Amino acid sequence: MRSNFFRPAGVKILFPASIPNKDSLSPSSSSSHLQPSLAHQTANPVSSRKIQHLTMFLSPPCSPSSLRLNHSSFPSLRPSPSFPTAGCPRRLSVRAVGAERRRVEFTYDPDERMNMLADDIDREAPLSRLTLFSPCKVNVFLRITRKREDGYHDLASLFHVISLGDTIKFSLSPSKLKDRLSTNVSGVPLDGRNLIIKALDLYRRKTGTEKFFWIHLDKKVPTGAGLGGGSSNAATALWAANQFNGSLATEKELQEWSAEIGSDIPFFFSNGAAYCTGRGEVVKDILSPIPSNTSMVLIKPPQACSTAEVYKRLKLDSTSRVDPLELLEKLSINGISQDVCINDLEPPAFEVLPSLRRLKQRVAAAGRGQYDAVFMSGSGSTIVGIGSPDPPQFIYDEDEYKDVFLSEAGFITREPNEWYREPVSTNACETTEESS
Repeated sequence: MRSNFFRPAGVKILFPASIPNKDSLSPSSSSSHLQPSLAHQTANPVSSRKIQHLTMFLSPPCSPSSLRLNHSSFPSLRPSPSFPTAGCPRRLSVRAVGAERRRVEFTYDPDERMNMLADDIDREAPLSRLTLFSPCKVNVFLRITRKREDGYHDLASLFHVISLGDTIKFSLSPSKLKDRLSTNVSGVPLDGRNLIIKALDLYRRKTGTEKFFWIHLDKKVPTGAGLGGGSSNAATALWAANQFNGSLATEKELQEWSAEIGSDIPFFFSNGAAYCTGRGEVVKDILSPIPSNTSMVLIKPPQACSTAEVYKRLKLDSTSRVDPLELLEKLSINGISQDVCINDLEPPAFEVLPSLRRLKQRVAAAGRGQYDAVFMSGSGSTIVGIGSPDPPQFIYDEDEYKDVFLSEAGFITREPNEWYREPVSTNACETTEESS
């Protein structure tokens, strides 16, 4: 029996109804048992209408054999031998509440029914459940090179996957209509606005498959952080759907399709380190130029930066003039340093959120000798300190920073034909009070 960690809960429905005196419920000569979805005929037309109201709830896959009637004088309400009975989760009971009236209690338990169907899938499907790590990323450097005619901006950036990430549990659903998503945090959309649902819809559209899923998202990556958590979730969902369907698509196809729903999603189909251009969807795999034992700390204030607002305030004539390929070469030769960790989105982000500028300045000043570089990731609002997993002491000491998100992390990659694996040492917490 599989775990019920994200199956739909049951509901109980009460249907009050007026039932005639049992003496009026005599069987007709033409029917001695109740037929599915068909009223039992009686001599009393009112009785017939009432019984039809009740029996309309007894269509397949449920059977009158599951009825529990505490009145023993209903010989006409016995099951039809031809009616299927397996897996019926419904119960009907009749209790006397007056001389001429009855109360009908109708209890429907979809949890029981769906779990039984899901257990059948477990037994029959080659793959019925999958739990995957969904890591986020940082932009070690981020150059904005021009504004395009379509309104987007071209960029050139070193994207790298890091060890902070979400956990996503996928299970085949008996439903043939829709996916069902749940999560451990509030504020995350659970419908078609979520990139996980968009990714699964995209996969079905591209491949013609019809599998739907129950998904539970255990969220650890903060939203509005510039860490690409939602994009990673979408890439992970595409990879999972492909596994459930026998790898109908190549990873290259998944990567190309994913650009239709998000610019950062294609990166996660790299090996974990890539030089990205275009809107971010042009991905060139590179060997990671950063030692795997390099540590970092992520510091994100509660406030988020609107990506649209950050780009709106971007002044291209004020951005860096350094060739991004030179940054990549310098980083590959000399490693991470402050002069290669350039982010052209920092100035407009600091306009959107002035307190973020001060946070970066204070981390850099307090961390001299502790951090090799301090920079903002993506469009913000996460400040990254490279070289130490520990935040500066003022983060713990001052009330202004008591609600920041803190996490240590490291750089990770993945093996060919495998998804990312979560390192065991990553430690994330939502407030500094929990960190101390």
